[in-house]
Amino acid sequence: MFKNKVFILLGTNLGQREINLSRAVMKISEFCMHDPEISSIYETVPWGFESDQLFLNQVIKIETTLNALEILERLLKIENQLGRKRDGKGYQSRTIDLDILYFNSDIIQYETLTIPHPRMHTRSFTMVPMAEIAAEFIHPVLQCSQQEILDKLVDKNQVKRYNSAEQRKD
Repeated sequence: MFKNKVFILLGTNLGQREINLSRAVMKISEFCMHDPEISSIYETVPWGFESDQLFLNQVIKIETTLNALEILERLLKIENQLGRKRDGKGYQSRTIDLDILYFNSDIIQYETLTIPHPRMHTRSFTMVPMAEIAAEFIHPVLQCSQQEILDKLVDKNQVKRYNSAEQRKD
């Protein structure tokens, strides 16, 4: 059976951020063929809007038999289950945000979904965790690796590895 390789960006800046990420990964894992590959968690400033709450971001790689639209439908359901509120007013703080970055090496354009994610290559909070788990993966439009994209990135917002409460106890 053919497995689709999918990279998903997770982000949260409201509520119990670590728990939000953990719950999202658990729910996404339910439609995976095996345990997902998961980047470190990174703490980042909000992008595209002002907020005092910093984001936690990470990227996961899954393998699934679902198609891109089925994955999108499930991710939107997970966002809703985890308390995501959408009011159509652009970027804002949120309990969870789940974005499909890549679906295999496909180029997909639907009214509700564009893959590869159209702005990922301009955002350090996406490229740092993406390069961590798939540095050599080639962007199908830009035809360069994730590491090459990261190295040329103009966005210099700080992306620092997050030390969870459990790690700080040790």
